[in-house]
Amino acid sequence: METRVARYTIGQVVKHRFFPFRGVIFDVDPVFANTEEWWLAIPEAIRPRKDQPFYHLLAENAETEYVAYVSEQNLLPDESGDPLRHPLIAEVFSVGPDGRYRVRSEAAN
Repeated sequence: METRVARYTIGQVVKHRFFPFRGVIFDVDPVFANTEEWWLAIPEAIRPRKDQPFYHLLAENAETEYVAYVSEQNLLPDESGDPLRHPLIAEVFSVGPDGRYRVRSEAAN
């Protein structure tokens, strides 16, 4: 199986292609690394391939904040520039004057 280079990077803000949520990437798996049960719970019509990067997001929608695990094929860059409100962001990232999320050095371990 060919390993692909991840399109998105840690600290990048992305949004889901189909569902109304967005978030900041805090980790990347080069290929699917969750449980088979999790994967099979996704409706077959929209179930992603396993041979692509999967991203861990500090995610949020209109109602709540949570951690999401999303395939690369289902993400798009979020160019809105709107800040995120997820409560864990401050533990993992610092926000630069340009609004970009940078991993805190103590969180990198």
